[in-house]
Amino acid sequence: MAFAIIQNGGKQYKVAVGETVSLEKIDQEEGKVTFSFVVLTTDGENTVIGEPFIKGALVEGNIVEQGRADKIRVVHRKAKKRMMKVRGHRQPFTKVLITKI
Repeated sequence: MAFAIIQNGGKQYKVAVGETVSLEKIDQEEGKVTFSFVVLTTDGENTVIGEPFIKGALVEGNIVEQGRADKIRVVHRKAKKRMMKVRGHRQPFTKVLITKI
């Protein structure tokens, strides 16, 4: 099974061809996207590890959806002071269908 590990938004993701991956937001409309920050690739027999990235390696995909995750509540509280702030946050994301490694 061939897969690669790419870096996007300070995080690393394991991707394979035909897989849909939810990544940090990419400022681009739907269409093709290319990732050049490839950390590791393997095809089942040969494994290549980058130092820190593999030069010339590309992972291609299509942007399927731009969205925002479910709301989480962020609570700031101070003990013994009767102070509490509640805020909400929705993290933006991009869903990408991997087409080529």
